[in-house]
Amino acid sequence: MDARPFRNRSEAGRLLAERLAEYAGRDDVIVLGLPRGGVPVAFEVANLLGAPLDILVVRKLGVPGDEELALGAVASGGTRVLNTQLAEQLELPAEWIEAIDARERRELDRRERAYRGSRPPPDVTARTVILVDDGLATGSTMLAAVYAVRADEPARVVVAVAVAPPEICGDLAHEADEAVCLLTPERMVAVGAWYEDFTPASDDDVRELLAHARRPPAAGGALAGVRPLRGEPADYDELVRRADQARFVLIGEASHGTEDFYRERAEITKRLIAEAGFTAVAVEADWPDAYRVNRYVRGASDDTSAEEALGDFRRFPTWMWRNTVVAEFVTLLRERNDALGPDQQQVGFYGLDLYSLHTSMEAVVSFLDETDPEASQRARERYACFDHFGRDPQMYAYETGLGGAEACERQAVDQLCELRARAAELASRDVDVDGEFYAEQNARLVVNAEEYYRAMFRGGIETWNLRDTHMAQTLDELVAHLERTSGPTKVVVWAHNSHLGDARATELGQAGELNLGQLVRERAGEDALLVGFTTYSGTVTAASDWGGRAERKRVRRALPGSWEELLHRGDTARFLIDPARLQGRRLERAIGVIYRPESERASHYFHVRIGDQFDAVIHIDETRALEPLETTSEWHAGELAGDAPETYPYGV
Repeated sequence: MDARPFRNRSEAGRLLAERLAEYAGRDDVIVLGLPRGGVPVAFEVANLLGAPLDILVVRKLGVPGDEELALGAVASGGTRVLNTQLAEQLELPAEWIEAIDARERRELDRRERAYRGSRPPPDVTARTVILVDDGLATGSTMLAAVYAVRADEPARVVVAVAVAPPEICGDLAHEADEAVCLLTPERMVAVGAWYEDFTPASDDDVRELLAHARRPPAAGGALAGVRPLRGEPADYDELVRRADQARFVLIGEASHGTEDFYRERAEITKRLIAEAGFTAVAVEADWPDAYRVNRYVRGASDDTSAEEALGDFRRFPTWMWRNTVVAEFVTLLRERNDALGPDQQQVGFYGLDLYSLHTSMEAVVSFLDETDPEASQRARERYACFDHFGRDPQMYAYETGLGGAEACERQAVDQLCELRARAAELASRDVDVDGEFYAEQNARLVVNAEEYYRAMFRGGIETWNLRDTHMAQTLDELVAHLERTSGPTKVVVWAHNSHLGDARATELGQAGELNLGQLVRERAGEDALLVGFTTYSGTVTAASDWGGRAERKRVRRALPGSWEELLHRGDTARFLIDPARLQGRRLERAIGVIYRPESERASHYFHVRIGDQFDAVIHIDETRALEPLETTSEWHAGELAGDAPETYPYGV
C-alpha cells in the first residue's frame, strides 16, 4: 500500500463521495464537516453528492502536558464525551477536567461565531446526516459529533473519514448507523502521514468553502399553527381546554422582568382557577416569603393589602414578586377566596425556591416557640451552628466549601427528622396541620439550602440541579399535603423558561443539567402542560450585576438564527403557537435578573429544540419592562441613551 495514498484532502473527499454514491441527489441528506481539516473533505463530498454543506464544531480535550492524547471531546450543543477510564488512570482531579472543558468550550464558541456568523445551526431532524473528517486517531471527536447530532433526532447518521484505525472505525459503526473509512491501517502513526499535502486548514479556508457551498434551505415563510392574541376573551380558549386535562400547568417567562409575560401568565392562571379547577399557584420564590402571601389570600393574616403581604420579598431581586402585576393578582386571589362558601376550596400561593436559609431557620424556631418551647430550644441549639458564619449564605458556602470549616449538615438534618417525627406523632390530634406543614417545609428547605451553598464553590451544574430538584420535591410535598387536607389538587407553576422548559431539549440538558419542567414531565407525563414565552425586542427590568439596582433596559433585537428571530417573521405581533410545528434546533434567549447586552450571545443564549421543550409557546414581539412596586428615577429614565448599536455584535 502507498504510504501516502491521498494527494490532499480534496482527493480524499472525492474518493469518499464515490463510496457514498447511494446518497447522491437526495433531498434528505446533509453533509457536516468537522473543522478545520474535515471541511475541505466534506466540501468535495457535498459537491459530488449534490447535498448542502455545513459544519459541526468539535474540540478535543487534551491531557495536560500531552495534548495530543485525547481525554475526550466537546461538541456544539453542549455534548461532552469523556474517557473516564483514562482520567482515572492518570488520576486527573475533577477540577482539572472542568478547566480543560471550559477552555475548549470557549474555543468552540469562538469557532462557531467565526464560521457560522449569523446563520442558525442546521436542522438535521429526520434527515440523513453524513459526518466527515480527514482522519481519526482516537475517534473521540467523531464520537462526540455523533452524540451531538443524535440529540436532534436525525433519520440516519453516517460517519465518513479518509483514514482511521480499524478498531476506531468498528466502534463508530456501532454508534452511528454506518461508518465509511477509506483506509484502516493497523499502525496509524498520525493522520498527516496518510497525506502528501497535509497543510493545516485555516479559519479563512473554512469560511471560504462554506461560502461557496450549497446552503441548506432557510427556514421561513408563513408560520403554521398560529393563533393570534387580540386581547379577546377567546384568546386562550384552546390552551385552557388542553389545561383542563392536566394536573400541572407550568407557565414560564423569558425574563424575570417583563410586564407582558407576567400579565399574560396571570390572565391564563385566572382562567385556569375559574374554569379548570386549579387551586394552587406555586412560584419561583422562597417558601416563607410566599407563605405570608398565602396566609393573606386565605384571610389568615393581619396584612391589610397585597402590597403589605408581599413585604417579605426584600432580598434581591425584589421586583420579581414586588411588582404591580403580582400585587393585582394577589388582590384578585384574596377577593375570590373571600367570596367562597365555607365548604369551597380556597386557592393558595406558595414558594418553591431554597434561598431563604436564615429566614426558614427563624420560621422553624418561631413556630416551635408557640407550640413546643422545649423543641424550640433544641432547634435554636442546632441552628446556632450557622451563627459562626454570619447571615451571608455565601460566607457559609466559602468557609465550608473551600475554607475547611465543619459544615452544619448534621444539625439541619437532625432538626428536620425531629419535625417529621413530631408530625407523625401529632397526625391524629387536633393540631394546626398547615402550621406543622409550613414548619416542616422550612426545615427541609434548610437541609437542601445547606447542601446547595456547600456545593456552590465546587462549580459545575451541581447547584443548579440541587435547586431544581428541591423545587420539584417541594411541589410534590405541597400537592400531597393539599390532597390530604383539601382534596384533589391541580397546580399552576410560575417560573423562568429555563426552569420550566424540559431541560432534555436543550444543550444545557445535554451537558447534564436537569430542571423542574423535566422532573414534572417525567413524573406526571401527560398530566403536565409546559408553556413558554418568547420576545423579539422591547424593554426589561433587570440589574447589570448581582445585587444591583433595578434598571429599565432595552432588549436588543433577537439574534439571527434564534427562535425569537424566526417567530418575529410571522405576520402577527402576539400569538400562541404549537411548537410541535417548529422542528430542529436554534438559539433561544434567556434573560434572568441580570441583563448584559454587551455579551448577549454568551450570557443569554443557548440551543434548544423548542418543539420538545414546551407544549405551547406564546410569542410577544415587542414587550415592556415590569414595573416594581418601588421605582426609582433611574428606572423611570430607562435606557434612553448609550445603547449598544442595534447591529451588535456583528457591526453590519
